[in-house]
Amino acid sequence: MDEAKSDYIRQWLRKAQIDLESARRLAGPADPFLDTAFFHCQQAAEKSVKGYLAFCDHPWVNTHNVKTLVRLAVTYESRFSQWKQAAERLTPYATDFRYPIEGPEIIEPDEEQYQQAEQAAVGIFDFVCSLLPDEARPPEPRNSQ
Repeated sequence: MDEAKSDYIRQWLRKAQIDLESARRLAGPADPFLDTAFFHCQQAAEKSVKGYLAFCDHPWVNTHNVKTLVRLAVTYESRFSQWKQAAERLTPYATDFRYPIEGPEIIEPDEEQYQQAEQAAVGIFDFVCSLLPDEARPPEPRNSQ
């Protein structure tokens, strides 16, 4: 793989890493912002799969729908099918909780839902990284746990 392509893929995955770390910090124990943390989980999964599709030379897909992206990725790697349910769970978080809704009920995410979203996003990220050659993987984060 040429250097420009591996750099491009690495950039997608690095952005996904940053989204994962942002989600963790926003969901931290001191005054958490779970609504925004959910968005970053969705973004991490989206960017991970887009990085994989770039690796496969798939034409650009202008969508935030993780389920659609995973469905495309399955055409290159059948094991992506194990992530369909996680993708379906994460997709709404591109917008859910981010905008006010009309009506008396305010729907707020809870910690258990967040843990599931983070687990799904990390799982997709790790799976994508496992499919890539070393030169296309992002470096380990400085503050990895």
